[in-house]
Amino acid sequence: MVKHFIDIADFTHTQLEAIIADAKAMKANPDAFNHVLAGKKIAMIFEKPSTRTRISFEVGIIELGGSAIILSAADMQMGHGESIADTAKVLSRFVDGIMIRANSHEMVLELAQNATIPVINALTDRSHPCQIMADIMCFEEHKGDLNGKNIAWFGDGNNVAASWIEAAPLFGFNLTIASPEQLDPNAEILQKAVAAGGNVKLERDPAKAAKDADCIITDCWVSMGDKDAANRHNLLAPYQVDERVMKLAKTDSIFMHCLPAHRDEEVVSEVIDGQQSVVFDEAENRLHVQKAILKYLFD
Repeated sequence: MVKHFIDIADFTHTQLEAIIADAKAMKANPDAFNHVLAGKKIAMIFEKPSTRTRISFEVGIIELGGSAIILSAADMQMGHGESIADTAKVLSRFVDGIMIRANSHEMVLELAQNATIPVINALTDRSHPCQIMADIMCFEEHKGDLNGKNIAWFGDGNNVAASWIEAAPLFGFNLTIASPEQLDPNAEILQKAVAAGGNVKLERDPAKAAKDADCIITDCWVSMGDKDAANRHNLLAPYQVDERVMKLAKTDSIFMHCLPAHRDEEVVSEVIDGQQSVVFDEAENRLHVQKAILKYLFD
């Protein structure tokens, strides 16, 4: 049976922690894993521009001994003159795996359903599982076990927030989503996480959300494809992460942001450049955790 990496909720805590353990081992001794993808060719498909995702995956594939083939969706027949299913079947004859950064989650699911090779979700409109794996790895490095810890998400309930919600019941942390009602996270994802035992709550008051947090996380207010920038800025202005917010959290709390950051919008420069910020450790871990995901899929 072909293994894919599509959503955090598809896995057990044991499986995810094993991937993170491999990521830590790869970070400590990368040369020990330079044979994992020997002879393997990975297609990297992008429907959206990318900095961290593209570079971390491409470098990771090379470091594991494989070859990366960079493809722009605009230059392919996929979704234009050829069905997603047919594209999946053709690519399965040419390459050994597919990493895709896509607009539509449903498209990635269809790709995986029809491919006979592993497919990795490197971001969709619904979720961003690779990012959350890097975030969890970063948290463990700085703060230890996530179980019982308090995580506060500031901003809209976007794809990154959705993957954090899916992780809550698996890792046993308390997750507070501080957002305006108009930008709440996906209701289905939230309901499933709560049903699975996740302690996830919505909070309109940013001060209450920040209180006693071990980690405060935010993301940019306007993402690629969002067309209501002015309205989103107005709704999210009360949820900016500034020094006052960080002082409400625990004294040893950390700040995370998946980047790119729009400084002095969702977070002030004093916080993202401050001593509590771990954003560049977090970004680096994209490389290590994605190498570990590739190892998991090809073991």
